[in-house]
Amino acid sequence: MNHARWRTRRTRRLLGEAVEESPAYAEAGHAFALGRAVYDRRTELGFSQTELARRAGMTQQRISTIEGGRLGADPASADPPDQGTGRLAGRRVGR
Repeated sequence: MNHARWRTRRTRRLLGEAVEESPAYAEAGHAFALGRAVYDRRTELGFSQTELARRAGMTQQRISTIEGGRLGADPASADPPDQGTGRLAGRRVGR
Protein backbone atom coordinates (compact mmCIF):
# COMPACT_ATOMS: atom_id res chain seq x y z
CA MET A 1 0.00 0.00 0.00
CA ASN A 2 1.47 3.33 -0.95
CA HIS A 3 1.31 6.46 1.16
CA ALA A 4 -1.30 8.18 -1.01
CA ARG A 5 -3.70 5.28 -0.52
CA TRP A 6 -3.09 5.31 3.24
CA ARG A 7 -3.94 9.00 3.40
CA THR A 8 -7.12 8.31 1.47
CA ARG A 9 -8.10 5.59 3.98
CA ARG A 10 -7.31 7.91 6.88
CA THR A 11 -9.31 10.75 5.35
CA ARG A 12 -12.25 8.45 4.63
CA ARG A 13 -12.22 7.15 8.20
CA LEU A 14 -12.13 10.71 9.59
CA LEU A 15 -15.11 11.57 7.39
CA GLY A 16 -17.03 8.64 8.89
CA GLU A 17 -17.02 6.55 5.71
CA ALA A 18 -16.65 2.77 5.82
CA VAL A 19 -13.08 1.63 5.36
CA GLU A 20 -12.26 -2.01 4.70
CA GLU A 21 -9.39 -3.31 6.80
CA SER A 22 -7.45 -6.47 6.12
CA PRO A 23 -7.64 -9.28 8.71
CA ALA A 24 -3.89 -8.91 9.31
CA TYR A 25 -4.36 -5.22 10.16
CA ALA A 26 -7.15 -6.01 12.62
CA GLU A 27 -5.07 -8.81 14.19
CA ALA A 28 -2.13 -6.47 14.63
CA GLY A 29 -4.41 -4.01 16.39
CA HIS A 30 -5.56 -6.72 18.81
CA ALA A 31 -1.96 -7.78 19.50
CA PHE A 32 -0.99 -4.17 20.18
CA ALA A 33 -3.97 -3.65 22.52
CA LEU A 34 -3.15 -6.84 24.43
CA GLY A 35 0.50 -5.80 24.73
CA ARG A 36 -0.48 -2.40 26.03
CA ALA A 37 -2.88 -3.95 28.58
CA VAL A 38 -0.18 -6.33 29.84
CA TYR A 39 2.36 -3.50 30.07
CA ASP A 40 -0.07 -1.21 31.88
CA ARG A 41 -1.04 -3.87 34.42
CA ARG A 42 2.59 -4.98 34.95
CA THR A 43 3.76 -1.44 35.64
CA GLU A 44 0.73 -0.76 37.84
CA LEU A 45 1.76 -3.76 39.96
CA GLY A 46 5.39 -2.60 39.97
CA PHE A 47 6.70 -5.80 38.36
CA SER A 48 9.63 -6.13 36.02
CA GLN A 49 9.17 -8.29 32.95
CA THR A 50 11.29 -10.93 34.65
CA GLU A 51 9.09 -10.93 37.77
CA LEU A 52 5.88 -11.12 35.75
CA ALA A 53 7.31 -13.95 33.68
CA ARG A 54 8.25 -15.88 36.79
CA ARG A 55 4.80 -15.43 38.33
CA ALA A 56 2.97 -16.25 35.09
CA GLY A 57 5.13 -19.29 34.26
CA MET A 58 6.51 -17.71 31.08
CA THR A 59 9.88 -16.47 29.92
CA GLN A 60 10.89 -12.82 30.04
CA GLN A 61 11.27 -12.96 26.26
CA ARG A 62 7.63 -14.07 25.93
CA ILE A 63 6.45 -11.15 28.09
CA SER A 64 8.55 -8.79 25.93
CA THR A 65 7.02 -10.28 22.77
CA ILE A 66 3.50 -9.83 24.10
CA GLU A 67 4.11 -6.28 25.32
CA GLY A 68 5.70 -5.37 22.00
CA GLY A 69 2.54 -6.35 20.12
CA ARG A 70 4.33 -9.23 18.43
CA LEU A 71 2.14 -11.96 19.86
CA GLY A 72 2.61 -15.15 17.84
CA ALA A 73 -0.71 -16.75 18.77
CA ASP A 74 -4.16 -15.44 17.90
CA PRO A 75 -4.49 -12.38 20.18
CA ALA A 76 -8.26 -12.79 20.36
CA SER A 77 -7.79 -16.11 22.17
CA ALA A 78 -5.42 -14.71 24.79
CA ASP A 79 -6.76 -13.47 28.10
CA PRO A 80 -5.77 -9.88 28.92
CA PRO A 81 -4.89 -9.10 32.51
CA ASP A 82 -8.01 -8.65 34.60
CA GLN A 83 -7.92 -5.28 36.31
CA GLY A 84 -9.89 -6.49 39.33
CA THR A 85 -8.14 -9.73 40.19
CA GLY A 86 -4.59 -9.20 38.93
CA ARG A 87 -4.83 -12.31 36.78
CA LEU A 88 -3.02 -12.82 33.49
CA ALA A 89 -4.15 -15.69 31.27
CA GLY A 90 -5.97 -17.26 34.20
CA ARG A 91 -3.01 -17.08 36.60
CA ARG A 92 -2.73 -14.80 39.60
CA VAL A 93 0.24 -12.45 39.20
CA GLY A 94 -0.03 -9.94 41.99
CA ARG A 95 -1.24 -8.82 45.38
